[in-house]
Amino acid sequence: MLSLYTFLLLGLAPSQAQSRQWFHLDSKTDSVLGISTDRTYRELLSNRKATPVIVAVIDGGIDSTHEDLKRVLWTNPKEIPGNGIDDDKNGFVDDVHGWNFIGGKDGRNVQYETAEVTRQYVRLRPLYEGKKRSSLKPAQQKEYDQFIKYKNEVEKKRAEYKEQYESYTTFSNQLVTIIDGLKKALGVEKLDTATLRKPASDVEFVKKAAAAMYEMTTAQGFATAEDIQAELKRGLEDLKAKADYAYNPEYESRSIVGDKPDDMSETGYGNADITGPDALHGTHVAGIIGADRTNQLGVLGVADQVRIMAVRAVPDGDERDKDVANAIRYAVNNGAQIINMSFGKDVSPQRKAVDDAMRYALSKGVLLIHAAGNDNKLLDTTASFPSDRFMDGTAIPNLITVGAITAKNNEGMVASFSNYGRKTVDVFAPGAAIYSTTPSNGYDNLSGTSMAAPVVTGIAAVLKSYFPKLTYADLKRIIEKSAVVQNRQVLRPESNDLVDFAELSKTGAIVNLYEAVKLAEAEEAAAAEKKG
Repeated sequence: MLSLYTFLLLGLAPSQAQSRQWFHLDSKTDSVLGISTDRTYRELLSNRKATPVIVAVIDGGIDSTHEDLKRVLWTNPKEIPGNGIDDDKNGFVDDVHGWNFIGGKDGRNVQYETAEVTRQYVRLRPLYEGKKRSSLKPAQQKEYDQFIKYKNEVEKKRAEYKEQYESYTTFSNQLVTIIDGLKKALGVEKLDTATLRKPASDVEFVKKAAAAMYEMTTAQGFATAEDIQAELKRGLEDLKAKADYAYNPEYESRSIVGDKPDDMSETGYGNADITGPDALHGTHVAGIIGADRTNQLGVLGVADQVRIMAVRAVPDGDERDKDVANAIRYAVNNGAQIINMSFGKDVSPQRKAVDDAMRYALSKGVLLIHAAGNDNKLLDTTASFPSDRFMDGTAIPNLITVGAITAKNNEGMVASFSNYGRKTVDVFAPGAAIYSTTPSNGYDNLSGTSMAAPVVTGIAAVLKSYFPKLTYADLKRIIEKSAVVQNRQVLRPESNDLVDFAELSKTGAIVNLYEAVKLAEAEEAAAAEKKG
């Protein structure tokens, strides 16, 4: 997932003149490449009936009390809340709105977790630390090479994050000094954009400082300079967590769960706490998919007839294959028709377990939507998991992999953080400065392919709810076939190279709800005519 401080520094937000939820705008009538959500409901769906669709969100937790989400949460109809009994005999006690695979029976929860590369380094360290390659048998030398590779990466990453933390701490302190100085000079308690645009001061230095702060604030789509300060603070916490936990070989959190981490046969561990200690990411994802469209509060989700099942399996750090596999199976077994998977990593030691779970979802007709990742990498030549292919090399037919675009309708259209690939990424969707739900009835902008994936999940949910006969294969085909092809040159992520947008994904296109519903209607009409 992309941290907030990165989003801030990338400068990806739309201007305040644009809709806070720009991704709902119409690509033909507005200046950004939105998915035409509002137009779709207004012009195509107003006279259609819909049935609720269960969508599972495998993530870091969802705030179940949020004003914009509580009505749309999935509720297990056979489970009696809080009685400590597995009423529906599915192996999970009190799983009223979902399940938490990274929690313990005693109610504690994992928040921070190591990176997978760190776990593999720790696993091999007792075997090879201090040994020379030449002293090992040929069969051991390959594993020794992996150990050295993991060790070097862990040490390098930890040093990098420590250095970044120190650097951005200095920047943050400077920003705080400027903000405090401006507030004192202008005699205000808060620096909103109106105050910064026309500062009540004749002092040239103050006017210049206010102008610079106004430009920074509006460029990010924020209402106050204090909002930037808060984002930086959160970003610093993210950097510190990576150094202190993700790439710290001495850190261990799995004892909280109380399972045997390498036993892939275990399924009944965890607890019913679907929120956990940090539900920012999952709450934001859930809001994009289905924030209440009827309550006149906050934001609007893409889908209006969705029931969101929360499955907590993604900590702050790399998720474990065991948890991902169990999360997919839990979602499928409890009725999910679509699963959003806004997570990923570079190493997958128990890949077979995840593959088997995705095959199980395929056998039950469940569509999987996966975020491409935020490392600005070419996935055609870079390992990333879950993969778009099974271990035997065959394509996963019920999976859609999603890259991210920004609100910029120009050569900067592709988010600079987004992974891409002509052979591996299916479509692109809005994923920069996406305004959605956050814990404690909050709302905020976040960026990442983690935000682009739920846009596509929302489209799939709309199609399934208004055209219930569509299969997973139909959903994938319609979403990809209706996506709007972009014949233009764009900047390749994290570079100054202009490339044809068609080179970055299989379709060379951006998803669009309006076009998807139109295609579904046309196919429905054609099928009816053929039948009649």
